[in-house]
Amino acid sequence: MPDLSTVQLERLAGEIKQLGRDLGFSKLGVAAIDLGADEARLERWLQQGRHGSMSYMERHGRKRTRPAELVPGTVRVISARMSYWPDEARDAREALADPTTGYVARYALGRDYHKVLRRQLQRLADAITQRIGEFGYRVFVDSAPVLEKALARDAGLGWIGKHTNLLDRDGSWFLLGEIYTDLPLSPDAPVTDHCGSCRACIDVCPTQAIVAPYELDARRCISYLTIELRGSIPEPLRAAIGNRVFGCDDCQLFCPWNKFARTTAVGDFAVRHGLDSAGLINLFEWSETEWEARTAGSALRRAGYEGWLRNVAVALGNAPADERVVAALAARADDPSPVVREHVQWALERQRSRV
Repeated sequence: MPDLSTVQLERLAGEIKQLGRDLGFSKLGVAAIDLGADEARLERWLQQGRHGSMSYMERHGRKRTRPAELVPGTVRVISARMSYWPDEARDAREALADPTTGYVARYALGRDYHKVLRRQLQRLADAITQRIGEFGYRVFVDSAPVLEKALARDAGLGWIGKHTNLLDRDGSWFLLGEIYTDLPLSPDAPVTDHCGSCRACIDVCPTQAIVAPYELDARRCISYLTIELRGSIPEPLRAAIGNRVFGCDDCQLFCPWNKFARTTAVGDFAVRHGLDSAGLINLFEWSETEWEARTAGSALRRAGYEGWLRNVAVALGNAPADERVVAALAARADDPSPVVREHVQWALERQRSRV
């Protein structure tokens, strides 16, 4: 670690924030690494089983809440956020209200954000090295046990809202990344909570996954059900999924603060393959080869092809009665995957019950 004076560290912190903005980040900040209160909350959440099948949430013990145990020598975390809402995308509420199209969470319409943020954070780290010489750091974007929202809150990037997402006065349509470092930069001041008495996110959640203000049961969350969960989606929750085939934006979409959100200037988040308005039947007809080609470099890969077909089958089951939908489902009634077959059968029964 370079031997820098307090004045030099203060100047460097300002330079880092400007460099970050030049690289497309909308806001950067510095956090200390004491997450004791968050550690207690996380452990209670895990004890309640609200992480569902996400065993990785507990696999690394307390490394998630103790940055210096994950990366020895870490004394600060540079937290960065990047806006992702694509300006040209179809209106999200309109897409949700159209049961014949598949709704994809807005962050997944373009290039995989992991690649975008990691590349720019590495460029930021390289720029710091050019200024001060070699220093200790690691770049993370959902690639390790990192308590990113708590760190971003402590870095002054926003507050954690009642939906448990990070939120600021200019909305929440942004993604987070971190640089763990041994540079003793001065921490920024956290942002105060401005949710007030609002409960829009709680009331709008289709599956009532926000079980109390600031408490999420991931086992009911559509993002978990359509992305993280492997195997069968619990039948009582399928109807509430509607036409959401990858993730869910409702708790953010109906948050009053997002009236002030800005669209992204990052070209990588532009809509690919018409995913903002693609018909469900068309999506269901993708072969595995087409799936591989059209999800290359996309966050959609997280669900896997089997999970994709499962999700689209559920959405087709929730669509208005249509013989074309029935025909599309019937064509996959003998799919090699028992998971796909189960959800296709459920969807067919739903469709046929409406005829």
